[in-house]
Amino acid sequence: MYTKLLSASVQGVEGRLIEVEVDITNGLPLVNIVGLPDPSVRESMDRVRSAVKNCGYNFPLQRITVNLAPADLRKEGTAYDLAIAAGVLAASGQLNADALEGMLIIGELALSGKIRPVAGVLPMVEQARQQGVLRVLLPAANVEEAALIQGMQLHPVDHLSDMVTGARVGAMPIRDAAMDGSVAEPARSLFHKGGIDYSEVRGQHHAKRALLTAAAGRHNILLSGAPGTGKTMLIRRLPGIMPPLSEEEALEVTKIYSAAGKLAQQRAALIRERPFRSPHHTISAGGLVGGGTHPKPGEVTLAHHGILFLDELPEFSRKALEVLRQPLEDCGVTIARTRAVFHFPARFMLAASMNPCQCGFAGEASEEEGQSCSCTSVKVAAYRARISGPLLDRIDLQVEVPRPPSLLNHKPGWTTSQMREMAMAAEERQHARASETGVRWNSELGGHALQWAARLQPAAQTMLQDVYKSLGLSLRGHDRILKLARTIADLNDSDEVQFEHVAEAVQYRCMDRKLN
Repeated sequence: MYTKLLSASVQGVEGRLIEVEVDITNGLPLVNIVGLPDPSVRESMDRVRSAVKNCGYNFPLQRITVNLAPADLRKEGTAYDLAIAAGVLAASGQLNADALEGMLIIGELALSGKIRPVAGVLPMVEQARQQGVLRVLLPAANVEEAALIQGMQLHPVDHLSDMVTGARVGAMPIRDAAMDGSVAEPARSLFHKGGIDYSEVRGQHHAKRALLTAAAGRHNILLSGAPGTGKTMLIRRLPGIMPPLSEEEALEVTKIYSAAGKLAQQRAALIRERPFRSPHHTISAGGLVGGGTHPKPGEVTLAHHGILFLDELPEFSRKALEVLRQPLEDCGVTIARTRAVFHFPARFMLAASMNPCQCGFAGEASEEEGQSCSCTSVKVAAYRARISGPLLDRIDLQVEVPRPPSLLNHKPGWTTSQMREMAMAAEERQHARASETGVRWNSELGGHALQWAARLQPAAQTMLQDVYKSLGLSLRGHDRILKLARTIADLNDSDEVQFEHVAEAVQYRCMDRKLN
């Protein structure tokens, strides 16, 4: 007897519907799974056989063929277990297949018949809705995650026997996803520690201003300074001044973390905070951009719509740093394999920190404070050369963080809430221009949109031209200064880019001044 049911898989960060066909014929007892299954899928028949028997049902002692279509797509994971078990029971006449028609079935089976949660439920359910499949049979532990997709009829089950009983009586347990999105409650913080504020940072007003500018326009930023000057402390407070994710952005980020299996340990809800990823400097190139035999999201994708923080930037391998160049420009990663091409979103803001040299005390400011640098000029140049020119050219703000001259009589500076208000005011100005430019953030402006949005006063235009010649900037560096000046003008509530805005933008390119 033949039965066809519907399941799903995750390819990259997108869901893909998979047809599960089960055919039982007379012959020697044999189970064969076809359709490019990987070992975890082949092993599913052992789990299915034990679960069916342990639940009191009969596992057919006949020839069983399971086809996973489309057959040219590589299948991996355990999400097919429940669909395969349902197909075997339906094809052997132990389950009413009509009750499962037009229903997406996903879930992993334990040997006892218990249904375990699986990763990637959110992109699977979203893909099902896009293709008109509005009923989902899934593990009860995944129902909160699936309920984030509106308009779906969810059938949560804890045990294989629950599914069989519900199919027999025609009354599966039902939970409707809220039509108004009210189930999308904020999740607990996945990225940031609470209670940290910029008011705790003594001095460093220049660095705070640079971070405010970076957050307002989504510009990449690099902080350079001696050890202990507060570079890491400053950047770790950066998410607090950025606005929360929009509904569309929150769903995109949550879908990525669902596909990566990072929602399993918490009550599923939309991620409202912007991601903050801080990988160790020993990370590989594949760990940063994604990869593997079956490509998985890398750190640049996990930082989508958020911040990727690379502490001690020169300590990362040259290969790992160079692979960032394309995602920084294209806001995405494409990984090609023999049988498929995977696309991963990577619209992130790069924040990095570094010491000026290997010992950490190169520079006039450090020497004035009594700290002498033990590195030769050759060693300093070699240390800074670990960061290539093309990568550095993609970092809009390169800011020195000096030691505070004194910790006495410290006056409180900007707080996180004050900086957030200023950043959000600048964001509103950018969004108001988006109807004309089609671009939401200043860092993404280009071509005619940049020329229209960043109209320069004559004095500002002359200064930018002089800086372009004197520093030997690339065309990319020229445009990035212009974008940065546009953001500074937004922070100052100015329609035109004035001389002082360009001057401030130029002073944030300290590495250009040192290299030229």
